[in-house]
Amino acid sequence: MNARRQFMLKLIPAAGLAAVAPRLLAAGPDKVSEADQQAQSLGYKLDAGKVDKSKFPKFAAGQACSGCQLFQGKPADAFAPCPIFAGKLVAGKGWCSAWVKKA
Repeated sequence: MNARRQFMLKLIPAAGLAAVAPRLLAAGPDKVSEADQQAQSLGYKLDAGKVDKSKFPKFAAGQACSGCQLFQGKPADAFAPCPIFAGKLVAGKGWCSAWVKKA
């Protein structure tokens, strides 16, 4: 095989990977699903307005992940990592029973 052909055979897969890599990197961490076993045990909801108050009496109106000490984003972030869920993203408007008011 000539050198040019070998170069082209190596270049094509590399170009394909270069085109896909930014999308893979941009995907980032997963969002916590309400169906996740840990999320269910903590009463996690994407929308704090949907928390079952009879099941989680600790919940109070106005509590949301964005106001929690564990929320690792800015208060205006729609989603940010949470150490309770192994760094997965939680909704800023969400809630779980591990909620602790920001200092």
